[in-house]
Amino acid sequence: MSVRRKLIWTFGAAAAAFVVGWFLVPKVGELGHTWSRVSAGDKTWLLVALGFEVLSFVGYVVLFRAVFVRSQSRIDWRESYQITMAGLAATRLLAAGGAGGVALTAWALKRSGMDGRTVTRRMTSFLVILYGIYMAALLVDGVGLASGLFGVHASAAVTIAPAAFGGIVILGALLMARLRPLAVAPVDGSSRGFRARARHVTLSIAAGVRGALGLVRSREPGLVGGFAWWGFDIAVLWASFHAFGAAPPVAAIVMGYFVGTLANTLPLPGGVGGVDGGMIGAFLAFGVDPATAVLAVLSYRAIAFWLPTLPGLIAYFQLRRTMGGWRAEDEATEPVAAPSRIAVA
Repeated sequence: MSVRRKLIWTFGAAAAAFVVGWFLVPKVGELGHTWSRVSAGDKTWLLVALGFEVLSFVGYVVLFRAVFVRSQSRIDWRESYQITMAGLAATRLLAAGGAGGVALTAWALKRSGMDGRTVTRRMTSFLVILYGIYMAALLVDGVGLASGLFGVHASAAVTIAPAAFGGIVILGALLMARLRPLAVAPVDGSSRGFRARARHVTLSIAAGVRGALGLVRSREPGLVGGFAWWGFDIAVLWASFHAFGAAPPVAAIVMGYFVGTLANTLPLPGGVGGVDGGMIGAFLAFGVDPATAVLAVLSYRAIAFWLPTLPGLIAYFQLRRTMGGWRAEDEATEPVAAPSRIAVA
């Protein structure tokens, strides 16, 4: 390994250690307090919740492969696990709507040999599919709750408002899919570069939306992984409620879950505080017992945060070794330039 690569590896390891120290270590202090509160729950139901979370991760890997992995890809199941688990750990540690996981996944895909434009298009398709399910659930569940179809009544803040938000996002994505490249006159002035970049990003997103719609129309079997990712993660919350007593209706759990996870867009370590408060507040709006809601949400967050984070950090360093192997393969296949012949007078 060259000196330059050793420096890059050292810098990467130091950066990862800094992230762990800044975001993860404070959570370690809270773990004991949280566990002392949730350990009183039914152990069988808590184990069931752990199993549901593992199945949720499996669904995430399946969806990843359905969108990103094509024929002759060097990303196999092992590499898919490493990329997704490391990305999920980054998402948990760096909330902000999952930006940390997106950045890490894009970085790994580029290192695998995928060009930047393809990465952008497929990453957009992946997110459109994943969060399209999210928005559709908000719309359907919100309308069902507001109309009384599900037999649960609550305020418009946790029924109509989320449904409207989901519908607007879906409509916006469908409209964006209609965008196509157009021949435009050059722009004079300093705004040329900014407008060109904004146009390029917009068209790349539009292409990604069309790619997602194409996968849906082709009935790609791996898309079921997106439903498994959300469905089993919600099932963790459902099982957590059972660990501390009766669970509220499924429609209320689904809406409380999605309303709470909207707080993950806040730039908080792992969404700590925002997600918890959002979920608990939503459940209180549905008339759930406050003590049960707090314990169930704390149990869910303990499982959802810790289960992917520790294996994800290990997967990150495994991924670094995998990318080192990719780099060695690329260098071994690079053509060697023929030595130049110097004519001697």
